[in-house]
Amino acid sequence: MHSRRRAHKVVRAVQALALPWRPTADVLITIDPETSLAAFLATRGRAAWVADVHEDYASLLRDRAWVPMPLLKVLQGAVRLLTRLIARADLVLVADEHVPPGVARSRYVMRNEPDFSLLPEPGEMSDEAPWRAIYIGDNRETRGLRTMVEAVAATSGDEEPWTLDLVGPVADTDRDWLAERLTQPDARRITSHGRQEPLRAWRVAEGADVGLCLLADTPAFVEAMPSKVYEYQACGLPTIATPLPRVADLIRRTGAGTLVRDVPETTEALRRFATDPQWRAGLRAAAKKAAVASRAGHNTYDEAAARILELVHR
Repeated sequence: MHSRRRAHKVVRAVQALALPWRPTADVLITIDPETSLAAFLATRGRAAWVADVHEDYASLLRDRAWVPMPLLKVLQGAVRLLTRLIARADLVLVADEHVPPGVARSRYVMRNEPDFSLLPEPGEMSDEAPWRAIYIGDNRETRGLRTMVEAVAATSGDEEPWTLDLVGPVADTDRDWLAERLTQPDARRITSHGRQEPLRAWRVAEGADVGLCLLADTPAFVEAMPSKVYEYQACGLPTIATPLPRVADLIRRTGAGTLVRDVPETTEALRRFATDPQWRAGLRAAAKKAAVASRAGHNTYDEAAARILELVHR
């Protein structure tokens, strides 16, 4: 396996056109829409093409503050064209039912379920402070960055304050804000670990008390089921989440968390967790039950691997 450092946007655009022509393998797997045109052309008669589509890219563009309205229309048009090409791949792996393309030559819904080999086993949790919240993923305002930071900072003067570990890259639009915010006295218990490889990222989660998933109600997220909610539950971690429809449904069914809408409600949930032993015990018991159930279920990645293997032997 070879990996590359994240390059400048212009360099990435050039790589998107060039890299699909280089492999000599039986199967080419692409994970970014901008590689689709080159992948479509490069694999004709040479290899099978598997397109991994992990988000609704057209909707996601609306969440990017840096995209001006005239450019948004152009980019969304380009995404629609690329989506038509992706539909012609030998196998399309989509992260959820609502993710385009809705119709393809061969389409398999490979949901963002946990990879248990990367996750810590559910363990016994302490009933004593300090309390610790964890977030693993992209750090940006629409994914709850500022809500998480302000909610935890609000507990800094409490008898039992919270700490927060943020794991993952910080968006350019939020980097300066976060750097300045972490210099404030009430944010001294908040740590940004930056981008980590998956195994190291989930090691940070060991010993945490709750997982946070505070996505905004945006076009890209309203139908989404974030992978981190499944991952928190697989670790036996109660989840504090915003009430996106599918997230809310899962948490209500399992009882393994609580729903919040803003900074005050998030702060209130953290304080209740720290001071209400009965409520805390109920959340933990439900989260542990959800962990057992999720680890006993069907592995979607094995099914996807089997479908890719069929392409090799066809």
